[in-house]
Amino acid sequence: MVAVNALASCRVLVTPATFGRGDAALKPDLEQAVAQVVYNPHARPLAAHELIPLVADVDGWIAGLDRIDAEVIDAAPRLKVIARYGVGVDRVDVAAATRRGVAVTNTPGANAAAVAEHTLALMLALCRNLCRSDQAVRRGEWPRFDGVELRGKVVGLVGFGAVGREAARRLQAFGCRVLAYDPFVAEETLRAHGVEPAALNQLAAAADVVSLHAGYTPGNPAVVDAAFLAGMKPGAFLVNTARGELVDEGALRRALEGGRLRGAALDCLRDEPPPADHPLVGLPQVVVTPHIAAHTEEAAAAMGRMALTACLQVLAGERAEHTVNPEVYAGGARA
Repeated sequence: MVAVNALASCRVLVTPATFGRGDAALKPDLEQAVAQVVYNPHARPLAAHELIPLVADVDGWIAGLDRIDAEVIDAAPRLKVIARYGVGVDRVDVAAATRRGVAVTNTPGANAAAVAEHTLALMLALCRNLCRSDQAVRRGEWPRFDGVELRGKVVGLVGFGAVGREAARRLQAFGCRVLAYDPFVAEETLRAHGVEPAALNQLAAAADVVSLHAGYTPGNPAVVDAAFLAGMKPGAFLVNTARGELVDEGALRRALEGGRLRGAALDCLRDEPPPADHPLVGLPQVVVTPHIAAHTEEAAAAMGRMALTACLQVLAGERAEHTVNPEVYAGGARA
């Protein structure tokens, strides 16, 4: 149970624009539990210079895709918890939070079905030229684009966490042969889910569709770089509903323009929103969605409830279940 008295003087910042969608009780529950709630004044993730004035006197933070660097964390001397509304924490300087004694939590599994369904939607859009067909009809044209069936294709999943597993189940219903690469998942676990373990280069060479479901650690090189793309099966598709940083976007453009790949579907980019001269957005064989794979009413409700619970638990002096830096509970002093 959350200690109500411990929350009575707390101030909480909420920055995800979709917090409360799908569950009308979320905002009232939070507002009744703490002294004050401050909401994002913009319907988008915030940059560091926008966050600093907002975090100065907050105790808890339910955070979206905001850039939370050390400067932002240092500007929040009262902060005890950053409850990520989602799974990825690559936009949070977890090391800086740990030094300050700030718990960082996330919501694993809450949006897995939503992201998996969006992944399948993007695959089907690529296979059947759905977006190009729609745009052509709106221009007054009536083209006959040739497509391919997803049925029976080889699909390679890079990453086999909650989203990868949900995607595999759906792909198996299409009769796909599913390969998976994940160095953190045992081969017997992969086989138990009906997928074939594969090395990264083997997966690239065999797959008709490569789909990214891996996490990203800042500073690491892109997984999909020029060498990976050169090793992909000619005419294959690439789908990314994970992190834009996993892809070398310049190399991907060259692979598409050179005909190595048939198409790509991207729900995330390195720069969001993309600049006008982005190397991929203007290509007709590329489908881009604005980082909405997790944006369903059901996922928003589940992520919101998990993030709210974690935030209140830490503020009440309890340990949150999904803490990515559990060492903060081991007596680390706040600076």
